[in-house]
Amino acid sequence: MNLVMLDAARVRELLPMSECIDAMSVAMTAASTGRITVPPRTVVPLADQAGLFFVMPGSSSEPLVYGAKLISLHPSNPAEGRPAIQGFVALFDHATGAPVALLDGAEITALRTAAASGLATRELARRDASTLGILGCGVQADSHLAAVCAVRPIREVRVWARSPAKARGFAAQHAQPGGPAIIAVESADEAARCDVVCAVTGSPSPVVRSTAVRPGAHVNLVGAHTATTREADSALIARSRVYVDLRDSARNEAGDLLIPLGEGAIAPDHVVGELGELLLGRIGGRRHDTEVTVYKSLGIVAQDLVAAHRVYQRHLAR
Repeated sequence: MNLVMLDAARVRELLPMSECIDAMSVAMTAASTGRITVPPRTVVPLADQAGLFFVMPGSSSEPLVYGAKLISLHPSNPAEGRPAIQGFVALFDHATGAPVALLDGAEITALRTAAASGLATRELARRDASTLGILGCGVQADSHLAAVCAVRPIREVRVWARSPAKARGFAAQHAQPGGPAIIAVESADEAARCDVVCAVTGSPSPVVRSTAVRPGAHVNLVGAHTATTREADSALIARSRVYVDLRDSARNEAGDLLIPLGEGAIAPDHVVGELGELLLGRIGGRRHDTEVTVYKSLGIVAQDLVAAHRVYQRHLAR
């Protein structure tokens, strides 16, 4: 069997955002029902502390596939014009164990992470949500713009970054005739005063403050991925109805939840449940139009496997 190699451009071509959001519905329900085995990921700090190496294996019974994502994270790369995340997703034939595909890991990560946020937004945001605040201007800002616009009629986007020039550049790059107005704003609070808020920063400390988040907003917290870093303050988490991708991951790595828990701002049972459980009808969603909902994203290998398998199958079909 030939080993297929699919680069970023091919991944984007074969997995449009709307289809990736549907794939994430499959991934999240499979993770919540145990149809995909999701072991704890291994995170290896580099010897000189210059970056991190992630190894995320998994096995799925539906779809029938197994593999792993292996990626590097070098936070200093963007300043040098290189991507912060690089690597690949490896897929294996379930019957024979033969490796069948290597797919660009950074592109899979960008697509599936934003698609999961899009799925959470579809299920939890108010139906009339029309403004989007994006905090951060990296790769995830691009993909989250596409994901949220795929599920809600967004008319205005406010984007904030620590570098005002980057925010203005993002706004200029993504402005399209007939599309939403994209405005670079000067403060994180301005971006957070929207119907849907996506925090996709590398900040280790809160950039989304409860005082800025309006009643009825939905917030996707994406950028923090360790137990000691967070993008939202404790007050926001305490007032919100909180959902996660996987409880086990959140217990180990979600600083957005672990820090307020350690402070006594929330109780251990504050998290309502997993996004997959919401899709399955096991838990309830938004209860009223003034409630604030939060989806804390860490990313799980179930998302990578389902997205990569979808791309691989479409490649074979073509």
